[in-house]
Amino acid sequence: MNIPQMCPRFEKAMELLSKRWTVLIVFQLTNGPQRFVAIENSIPNLSGKVLSDRLKELEEEGIIQRMVYPEKPVRIEYSLTDKGRDLAPLFDHIGSWATRWIEVCHDK
Repeated sequence: MNIPQMCPRFEKAMELLSKRWTVLIVFQLTNGPQRFVAIENSIPNLSGKVLSDRLKELEEEGIIQRMVYPEKPVRIEYSLTDKGRDLAPLFDHIGSWATRWIEVCHDK
């Protein structure tokens, strides 16, 4: 039997994107540059500490960039790099798949 091997790059991508909140943060930034509080407010139950950690990880991976504007008070915005924007088709595909296959339960 031929067992397929997982590509190390695919494995690393899945490891990065599967961290809790990461995909939602990247998806939120597809709307354009945003400040920390805007991202935090857009994702229910996301703590500021976790958001800060994820933003640092995504910046280290080159998926987002952090822009500091020398104003008073200092303004900091986060935006997607070309590498991050290349994930947009993935979100389109997931959205199409979800529309077709995922039922939403409104009972809570």
